[in-house]
Amino acid sequence: MDNSNIGHHISQQFNAELEEIRSLVLAMGGLVEEQIRNATLSLVEGNIELAESVISKDVDVNKAEVNIDEECTHIIARRQPAATDLRLVIAVIKTITDLERIGDQAERVARMGTRLAEVERPKNNYHELQNMGDHVARMVHGALDAFARMDVESAIEVSKQDAQVDQEYDGLMRQCLTFMMEDPRKISQMLDIMWAARAIERIGDHAKNICEYVIYLVKGKDVRHITIEQIENELAK
Repeated sequence: MDNSNIGHHISQQFNAELEEIRSLVLAMGGLVEEQIRNATLSLVEGNIELAESVISKDVDVNKAEVNIDEECTHIIARRQPAATDLRLVIAVIKTITDLERIGDQAERVARMGTRLAEVERPKNNYHELQNMGDHVARMVHGALDAFARMDVESAIEVSKQDAQVDQEYDGLMRQCLTFMMEDPRKISQMLDIMWAARAIERIGDHAKNICEYVIYLVKGKDVRHITIEQIENELAK
């Protein structure tokens, strides 16, 4: 009996299983990207129907997370992966957790959109929220692209963008507080805007997390809870 052929067959099948979970992650990522775009659009345009579509589709994001999580559990149980293979499975499990949370934040934006659709729209038509939403959508796309290509440099560049999103968020918060002080009748509306902005800002944080998992996957280094400068110095060693 040729055990080498058996080993080769098992190896091929294992690789196919790993590639399958990578593909499932990217498919889930595509769904989440669509949720972000539609949630932001529904808020900016006051489109309640689109917002309700985002809210109803959150269950699909949740199902994707559960399905991929189960696949990862089966791979660990059957294959007992080691080294890079194990890091891939761990990175996938962590990534889908953040993708599911991004989906939750997109749903929150959509819910705020349904509330804001019922009040008078500001002159700037939520321009700042639109910019923030577009920015974090690009971050999520970039993080998933880095994951697909296992590109550490791209992951670092996407991570750097989170600081700019934070600045945009801080600026919008100050603006909302000013409006609330000038006209107390706008407090409820401003609070809804602030909640939407907070959800968008959190999407940027989750995109950054995914980039950190890419670095962990490729380099085997846990770079959570350290600055971008520290990450670059660590990887340069």
